[in-house]
Amino acid sequence: MRQHQRIKASLQLRGTSLSAIARQLEVRASTVTTVSQGLRRSERIESAIAGALGLAPRDLWPERYQQRTEGEAPQ
Repeated sequence: MRQHQRIKASLQLRGTSLSAIARQLEVRASTVTTVSQGLRRSERIESAIAGALGLAPRDLWPERYQQRTEGEAPQ
């Protein structure tokens, strides 16, 4: 949950918010929030959040984008 709070604060410093990202993507704000909180996965939303911060999704959620070894199933 700390990561979620950092994301919200960083977005605010850049003059935007999770709600603004939701409007831009035409999805519910609660959906963007649950992705930010790590309760749900969406590459599209993760990319939008990270992009708004000038980062790659892998930078915000490294545990979600760990390198898979050969033969390992995706998470």
